[in-house]
Parts: sequence; structure tokens; C-alpha cells
Amino acid sequence: MKVKRKKKRPQFNPLKIIFALVLILGFFAVSNPNHILAQDACTDEILGKSRTRLEQELEACEREIAKWTATLNKTKSDSASFTRDIATLTAKINVAKANIKGKNIAIANLTKDIATKQSEISVLDTRITKGKKAIADILRKTNDINSYSLAEAMLSDKNLSEFFVDIDTYASAEQALANLFAELRKVRALTESEKTALNKKREAEAAARAALETSKKEVEIANAEKKTLLAVSQSREKTYEQVLADRQAKAAQIKAVLFPLRDAGPISFGTALVYAQEANRETGVRAAFILGIFATESGKGSDGTFGRNVGQCLLTNTPNKGDGKGRNTGTFFSQVMKGTRDVDPFLEIIKKLGLDPYSQPVSCPQSVGYGGAMGPAQFIPSTWKIMGERLSKALNKAVPDPWNPRDAFMAAAMYLADLGAGKGTYEAERAAACRYNGGNTGCTSRTAGYGNTVMKNAAEIQRDVDFLQGL
Repeated sequence: MKVKRKKKRPQFNPLKIIFALVLILGFFAVSNPNHILAQDACTDEILGKSRTRLEQELEACEREIAKWTATLNKTKSDSASFTRDIATLTAKINVAKANIKGKNIAIANLTKDIATKQSEISVLDTRITKGKKAIADILRKTNDINSYSLAEAMLSDKNLSEFFVDIDTYASAEQALANLFAELRKVRALTESEKTALNKKREAEAAARAALETSKKEVEIANAEKKTLLAVSQSREKTYEQVLADRQAKAAQIKAVLFPLRDAGPISFGTALVYAQEANRETGVRAAFILGIFATESGKGSDGTFGRNVGQCLLTNTPNKGDGKGRNTGTFFSQVMKGTRDVDPFLEIIKKLGLDPYSQPVSCPQSVGYGGAMGPAQFIPSTWKIMGERLSKALNKAVPDPWNPRDAFMAAAMYLADLGAGKGTYEAERAAACRYNGGNTGCTSRTAGYGNTVMKNAAEIQRDVDFLQGL
């Protein structure tokens, strides 16, 4: 009789279970690579990666920016303390770092796109060159056939069938010529379209590079502030109340600093900020960006000091409508303002304000275009007149004054909103600044410098605004 042996129950081995789980997870990770890509961290490693991979990593950077922005907003609402301030600076640094990584990826993608566009344009240019050569050959051929006169055809040693072959050749050449012309027009239009797209890509790349430098500066400054705050926190030589008192004193200094305005007297930074914030509530355009426009218009130097722009002009009462002179020099200027467009609106505005039209300063003509721009925001009279009704409503004022700082801030913000600055992105603000300076041409070689200066000034002003709001 066989004795049944009990089967041994398998012993619980946690290491085997963990190993099995790792294998299963590894299988899913390998079989679904997109899952891994979707979870990629925001990274600086760009070389050798496909556009698809870079776009997925850019999404990771955007998620990281959103995460740290939310943290930054939360820390700002917490009660004042060393811990809160250090957490705020940490979040600010991480937002800037994620921005840097994102911009590097965007630049890498744009660089790839630019290379592709240049290659496509090169191919199209080659097609145009070949097309022109083919057209020249066909024209030469048809010219040879056309050179036969009736007498030459009758007296030639060709038989009749050969003569009709030439006629058929002529008809074929004509048709080929028409087809080539049509093809050439099509290719030329496509080439122009590709060149336009290339210019936009280059403009976007320039904007991304400028934004990259701004983010790097933000990291540098925030790191320095954090280092100082950590040192104070650890040494405890100062209480937080003392630190707060120092900050409030610094805030008072910031607010009291004079903010010069072109063609108008200086006002305090605190007052300028109030006007900019009022304009922000009305238009959605960032207050620091509005202030950046005015800082640039008033001639803020690279050392941070203001030197008010000179060269102001006056309209003169001369037979030639629009002529003027230098306000300080008396130098004659032909067409200080465009006579057919701006003189009548200017006289109308001045009359309503009860001012003397021949002693009120306007901008002098530049190397390109006319002068005649009025006040701190530098509006030409015809544009100010168009905006008059909107300004009156926003300011609750019957006659807005282009030389009044509050009115000028609101007008500039409205115009910048029309130019797309209300989106609030670096690219949108820079493009709006370029258009503010040079019309609807965007950031060209002539206006990009102005746009970059505005964004640099706005970044510096934003740090003061953040400091004041963080108290």
C-alpha cells in the first residue's frame, strides 16, 4: 500500500515576486515605448534626438513649468517667513530652468525646420534655373522656325513633308513653352511661400534665443537672492521682522525712483506702476511690459539709468503743411509730420486741449518715415484720434491728453493689446513691441533691436514689481 505524500506548499519568496513584477513592467515598457516617452523628464540633452522625441520632451518641460508655477503662486499666498521666501525663490528658479530647457528644445526644432526650408528653397531655385534654360532653348527653336519666310520655304531644298514637320515642331514648341511658363510661375510662387515661412522660423528662433537669455538672468538673480536669504536664515543674526523692515525700506526706495517719460515730466515709479496696473486690468497686457515700452521710449541705458530722448520738434505755421523745426536748435525739418495724414488731427486734438499747436513738442523725423508722434507713448495724431472714443470710455474722460502720463499708459496698453501682447508670452510681447516701433512688419532687422530692448527692460522692471508684490 502506497502512502500518499503531501505536496509541499511553495514557500513565499518575496524576491521572486519582485523579480517577476520587474519583468512584467519591463515587458510593458518595451512593448509600449510611447508610455516611456510620455513620462520623459524635461532635459537638456538634445543632440541626436528626433523631432518627435524632442516634442514629447518639450511637453514634459511645459508640465514642469506648470507644476512649479503653481507652487510659486501658492508660496506667494503663504504667510511671510524665511521658509516661504526660500520656497518662492526655489520655485522661481525651477520655472526659469524649465523655461531654459524648453527654449533649448524649441531652438533645436526650429534649427531643424530652418535647415529643411533652406534645402527646399535650394531645390526650388534649381528648378527655376532649369526652367529658365529650357524656356530659352524653346524660344531659340521657335525663333529659328519663325525666321523662315514664305519665299524661303518655297525655294528651300526641303520637301513639303519636311516643311510640315517643322510646323508641327513649332506648335509643339509653343505648347511646351506655355507649359513651362505655367510651371515656372507655380514654382516661383512656391519659392516665395517657402521663403516667407523660413523668415517666420528665423524670427521665432531669434525670439526663443532672446527669451533664453532672459531666463538665464532670472536664474542667476534668484540664485543669488536665495543664497543671501539662506545665509541670513542660518546665521539668525537678523530676525525675519528685521529682514521685512529692510525690504519695506527698499520698496519705498523703488517706488520713489523717478520714472522719466518722453516729452513729459518724470513721475515716480510707484505712480507709473499704478497707471500700468490700471491699464493691465483694462487690457490684459502685463504691467511690467507696458513699463518696459515707456522705459525704452524714454531712453533707458544699458547701465539702468534714464537719459531722456532728445531731438524734439515743433510744427511750424508755414505754407508747406507739415514742416517744422527743432525745439532746441531751430533746425528746419521738412515734414515733421505727414501733412496729408496728421496735421489736421493734430490741430483738432490741440484745440480741444486748449494748447498752442506751435509750441507743443512732437517727435522729429527719423532716417525712415515721418515724425509728429505725441507724448510719452509716441502716438501719431491720426492714430490717437482713432483711439479717442475707446480711451474716453476707459478713462471716463471727455478729452484724453496724449501728454498726460495716465492717458498715455492706457493708450499704449490698448494698442499693444491690439498687436497681440495680451497673450502674455515672451514671443507675443516681443512681436508686439516690434510692431509698436515699426508698424505691422513684425521683428525685422530694423525693429528687432527695439523689441529686444523692451523685453530686457520689462524683465528688469518685473523683478521690482515681484519684489513689491512679495512683501
